[in-house]
Amino acid sequence: MLPPELRGVPLPPPSPLPPLLLLLLLLLQPLQYSARGAKRFDPTWESLDARQLPAWFDQAKFGIFIHWGVFSVPSFGSEWFWWYWQKEKIQTFVNFMKDNYPPDFTYEDFGPLFSTKFFNASQWADIFQASGAKYIVLTSKHHEGFTLWGSKYSWNWNAVDEGPKRDLVKELEVAIRKKTSLRFGLYYSLFEWFHPFFLDDESSSFQKRQFPVFKMLPELYELVNKYRPEVLWSDGDGGAPDSYWNSTGFLAWLYNESPVGNTVVTNDRWGAGSICKHGGYYTCSDRYNPGYLLPHKWENCMTIDKFSWGYRRNAGISDYLTIEELVKQLVQTVSCGGNLLMNIGPTHDGIISPIFEERLRQMGAWLKVNGEAIYETNTWRSQNDTVTPDVWYTTKRKENLVYAMFLKWPISGQLILGQPKATLGLTEVKLLGHGQPLKWISLKQNGIMVKLPHLTFHQMPCKWGWALALTNVI
Repeated sequence: MLPPELRGVPLPPPSPLPPLLLLLLLLLQPLQYSARGAKRFDPTWESLDARQLPAWFDQAKFGIFIHWGVFSVPSFGSEWFWWYWQKEKIQTFVNFMKDNYPPDFTYEDFGPLFSTKFFNASQWADIFQASGAKYIVLTSKHHEGFTLWGSKYSWNWNAVDEGPKRDLVKELEVAIRKKTSLRFGLYYSLFEWFHPFFLDDESSSFQKRQFPVFKMLPELYELVNKYRPEVLWSDGDGGAPDSYWNSTGFLAWLYNESPVGNTVVTNDRWGAGSICKHGGYYTCSDRYNPGYLLPHKWENCMTIDKFSWGYRRNAGISDYLTIEELVKQLVQTVSCGGNLLMNIGPTHDGIISPIFEERLRQMGAWLKVNGEAIYETNTWRSQNDTVTPDVWYTTKRKENLVYAMFLKWPISGQLILGQPKATLGLTEVKLLGHGQPLKWISLKQNGIMVKLPHLTFHQMPCKWGWALALTNVI
């Protein structure tokens, strides 16, 4: 029987190996080399950062983030519910528990209530396919430490032993890979708020390394080997440096030896100070959207719910971004060289709520018409227009195409583009989803003026932003 302070907290099972031998094996594992013939990466940031990002990621442009876990049970305020309630003791969270649960109710008691009884992986896969996304990233474990698979290193705090009694990671992986063309990715929190090993390591200023050696590293190897994620989205360094986590050693193994070594992409959250500096692509911060071109591949991870990543029962309709706002996020992000990772939060019983499903399907409807201007595009010499606001550019260099995506249909029916330089007899302009060449004239100052077609509301190819394809412009 575990003492009360450890009840529900993930601890490693007894190991048949002596601790020193297990430690040695874990430290050596990332440094093993095989004869695959590919370029080898050393466990240093200099070597790892030189790895070329697999091409599929930049071509994909759009992915879906899924925040799901025990925090989906209280579904109040934020996925940081446990921290805000027990650590920071924020009054709204304290009052919520006082008003709705018995005095002796603990966070661990939410575990059995994480039922997922309506979770249908095939249904989720259909919705994600309809969204136009090219990859998904599921929270396999958040800072609360609860794993959505039956991790043997989280033996009393996982979805197979507790709550659902199901391997949720496996069910979604199978559905995504069998039913869709999407890439399967996983989010993983390095640290856990209240794990005693981590807290003890923290109190030693991370001179001790119990938590990464006996929990985090073996769990990550297990996760990668078992589910082969093509995105590994690391998060939550707990203030510890990458040397504490042995991040470079793990990434060298991931790129050199793992079953996804050639296709996996990683982000930049591998230890204090590594964000926006090291890793495969940069996230820099949550909801990062600089509005200008970055010299390194980046991702804008953001939420449909403006205030939370996990599902909130107390969210109002105005708390959700509109489809117009989401399309703008996508267009801005891609024009500046980024990918958009748009987050939803399913309910504790496994439902993607109608507001999230509607936004996903709306995005898919928009991309069905305008995806040509998004997928497999490059950044152009100008990211946005200097004359008309809310016009953003992408290009396909090989096809000699430039796309101008505009978010407001001009009342005059004439769209002025200050950036493209056109040539009579060579340049052609089309509205995606309409198809017929449009009339245009060169402007004396610079750029062109395009005469848009006269369309009724029902004739519009889409409702929330449009794209022009321009051939032979410079």
